[in-house]
Amino acid sequence: MSIQEQDVLRALAGVPDPNTGRDFVSGKQVRDLRIEGGQVSFTIELGYPALSQAAALQQALQAAVRQVAGVQDVAASVRSKIIAHAAQRGVPLLPGVKNIIGVASGKGGVGKSTVAANLALALAAEGARTGLLDADIHGPSQHVMMGLQDGCPESTDGKTMNPLRSHGVQVMSIGFLVERDEALIMRGPMASQAMDQLLRQTAWDDLDYLVVDLPPGTGDIQLTLSQRTPLTGALIVTTPQDIALVDARRAVAMFGKVNVPVLGLVENMAMYTCPQCGHTEHIFGADGGKKMAEELGLDALGALPLSRAIREQADSGCPTVAADPGGEVAAIYKTIARRVALKIADGAKDFSSKLGNIAVMVQP
Repeated sequence: MSIQEQDVLRALAGVPDPNTGRDFVSGKQVRDLRIEGGQVSFTIELGYPALSQAAALQQALQAAVRQVAGVQDVAASVRSKIIAHAAQRGVPLLPGVKNIIGVASGKGGVGKSTVAANLALALAAEGARTGLLDADIHGPSQHVMMGLQDGCPESTDGKTMNPLRSHGVQVMSIGFLVERDEALIMRGPMASQAMDQLLRQTAWDDLDYLVVDLPPGTGDIQLTLSQRTPLTGALIVTTPQDIALVDARRAVAMFGKVNVPVLGLVENMAMYTCPQCGHTEHIFGADGGKKMAEELGLDALGALPLSRAIREQADSGCPTVAADPGGEVAAIYKTIARRVALKIADGAKDFSSKLGNIAVMVQP
């Protein structure tokens, strides 16, 4: 009995993408389908990285096709193909970089830099070529978090700097270029120029995603990045407390005003679980970020705990995703990374129309 291609495709259509709920057949993601006697082989192509899910998905696809009459053996593979997606109109793509993700917050102290480092590591762990740029010119920290505080970039052409590498991520920070205790005293335009030079004079090596750790607030550097850089989208980090949410709303509004899609919101320090008794306490309030995301029509990408281990791992130069890749917190970061990448692959929406009466002043 000969195996019909439509029967195989019908079986594959019964296996949904675990991240979208859509089937791979209608999404035209089935590649290289071959039927030779009782042997069937094919590849599923994802538009986002999902290495941690590939084995389970492959097994589900093989099991579905084995139910087709006449099938004796199935060879299935899952791969990711990440392409460059639209940024601001009229802004050319950065050489060596397909997509740029800004990680922002309305105020300091919400753990934005820790989230940025672990997001970059999670994207890399899921199979993407990833870079991390520390754009917090006055308070750089990524060179420390990534264990590169003694590093110094080199140049092979006298024009560009080669990024340093840590835990599989390409890293650039102004922290590499100044003495450890030296204060960076710059006015806004100078800081913006320094950030622009770091971004453009780094020889990024074929990145799928560049994660940019922005300084807190809505000042010169954020505006420069939004207007001159092909920013694919922005991620907002907040804690659940009211004062942080007020500033997070301003950050969302700023990106809306400069036509940068907001990919979603991450709620950091969402809860604390006592290591002795297991009691969970919402120290900064419960679900504040989630409620704000719903109000503004944004995706709530994930909630992270307040944890001493997260702080200690970042301080030691080995953030959580690298220090404990199989742990619960690393799994949350990987879920956030897949959701961010999926938002980009699906075409991030412009949320400026959903910001209600939030007002911001954007000056040239």
